[in-house]
Amino acid sequence: MNQDSYQSMLVTVQAFHDKHDFKNNGGEDLAYRVALMAEELGEISACVTKGKSKQDLAEESADLLILLMGTAISAEFDLNEAFWQKMEKINKRKSKMVNGKIRVSEFKGIDKN
Repeated sequence: MNQDSYQSMLVTVQAFHDKHDFKNNGGEDLAYRVALMAEELGEISACVTKGKSKQDLAEESADLLILLMGTAISAEFDLNEAFWQKMEKINKRKSKMVNGKIRVSEFKGIDKN
């Protein structure tokens, strides 16, 4: 299987869910999955703020990606399609400097000056 394709990643995550019977053991509960993703995001933050290695950052980022893909499986939506739809949408947006950093957003509630 081509390890560079989104589809092969998705099949591997689905196999992991099946192996541990996530569907019947609470592993696909969306609130639980959001909490797990928040935990992983905290670990990514710790990698950055504590100056951990790129390898540590990559591993924690992979954990978050696996959880995100698993959430798409659990919630029964096509993450690949959602990604491309969102990229098409945000590529049409303008960027602004906000507090000295570039930001690409709809800028709801943000001073655009």
